[in-house]
Amino acid sequence: MIHKHLNYYVGHLRDDLPSGVVVFLVALPLCLGIALASGTPLFSGIIAGVVGGLVVSWASGSQLSVSGPAAGLTVIVLSAIQTLGSFEALLLSTLLAGLIQLALGFLRAGVIGAYFPAAVIKGMLAAIGLILIMKQIPHAVGYDADFEGDESFLQSDTHTTFSEIAYSLRAFSPGAVIVSLVAITLMLLWETRQIKQNRILALIPGPLVAVVFGIGFNLWSQVRAPIFRIAPEHLVNLPLFGEPLEFAHHLAFPDFSQWSNPAIYTVALTLAVVASLETLLSLEAIDKIDPLKRVAPTNRELKAQGLGNVLCGLLGGLPITAVIVRGSANVNAGGKTKMSCFIHGLLLLLSVLFLARFLNLIPLACLASVLLLTGYKLAKPALFREQFRKGFNQFAPFVVTIAAVLLTDMLKGIAVGMVVGIYFVLRANFHAAITLTQDGSNYLLRLQKDVSFLNKALLRGYLERIEENSNLIIDGGKAQFIDHDILETLQDYVQAAVEDNISVELKNVRGLSVPAG
Repeated sequence: MIHKHLNYYVGHLRDDLPSGVVVFLVALPLCLGIALASGTPLFSGIIAGVVGGLVVSWASGSQLSVSGPAAGLTVIVLSAIQTLGSFEALLLSTLLAGLIQLALGFLRAGVIGAYFPAAVIKGMLAAIGLILIMKQIPHAVGYDADFEGDESFLQSDTHTTFSEIAYSLRAFSPGAVIVSLVAITLMLLWETRQIKQNRILALIPGPLVAVVFGIGFNLWSQVRAPIFRIAPEHLVNLPLFGEPLEFAHHLAFPDFSQWSNPAIYTVALTLAVVASLETLLSLEAIDKIDPLKRVAPTNRELKAQGLGNVLCGLLGGLPITAVIVRGSANVNAGGKTKMSCFIHGLLLLLSVLFLARFLNLIPLACLASVLLLTGYKLAKPALFREQFRKGFNQFAPFVVTIAAVLLTDMLKGIAVGMVVGIYFVLRANFHAAITLTQDGSNYLLRLQKDVSFLNKALLRGYLERIEENSNLIIDGGKAQFIDHDILETLQDYVQAAVEDNISVELKNVRGLSVPAG
């Protein structure tokens, strides 16, 4: 069995190696940016990404999901540090949150993931795509006022997503714009048939080519064309270590003396619940866009995330979840197995040990271009057309979810989308439960599926449409359940129908009787 699995992963290495490089390039600034926004050491974001890549990837049952620090936990982490008083106390909460997630996995709480409507999940994916596009435009033009990974509509600097874009276009860097445009062109070129059919070029990821160009252009401009030079604040900013083992001195450990602080457990429960929900949502979304249509086991995913958060708590990392942006980048880059996620984690570790000086030459505009293309693929117009063709019951929850996620955040947006989705499900079942067919003065009232008290108003409306001197057949043969309120309403009508000279015939309706005579 092990040999079989080894062959499986080795067989897909040609796809997973370049995909892992792409996910690494996407994850690197996100790990740093989310740590910065959370008020924690920058190194904590890298540790979380490494744990997500090296450990959670193999513990998880998903082949394409990628875990790491998530923007959705930023506000929780920031406020938790203020409440608990130290980053080390937060690490204890993170460790406990991991234990809670492990317990949820063993209690099979992952079944919740099966109850997210497809239209809502697709709306979330499209919204994430639009967020990526809008949030990366400022970075692509060299205006890095906000951290990488910021997904909120209302920002701490009083700007909104839209006003930030407008302001960034008035404060752009010419060099960053050139790098972004050429990087996007190169990545699109690398997706053409001519490149894919070339044995050598097909092995090189398009985003890596774009990054090499960005580094080369910036080094050239510093010497030959200073007007196009990209300022240091618009480059990747990894912490530097004098020697590889020096990073061990930057590890942080949980403050176990805080065991008796009740706030520790409140924060832990909050982190566990939010991280688990975000993970299940991301897992469901990645399964939707997996070209091989594999379905990941949700309970195993909760256990994997729990293990990851226990390790992050012990080693000084941010709390982690499955992250849809990285998972989407993995799918779009052609990843096939969990090796791509593992490779991304390995590259994150190597980057802080040996490659920081070289990676700090990468313009953020290059990485923004990768996310811009990922965003477009998630929110491409064909998706909107497809949902529209499915009808209003599918299109409405899809659009409402997009709007809600864009204007709030992912979890709140999904909650709004779920409410709308459930409404349309109930609405569809509401009308399908009872039908009324007319042929002249003959009527057929058919009860279908489960007919509950929710259908009472619909039933009364149908009964009011039956004219005097008519014949009515009430057929309950297809109904698996008929609520007592429905039976009572029908019985009252049967008794009153005599006054309007309406003849009523009952078929397969237990509990009803027609008055004699």
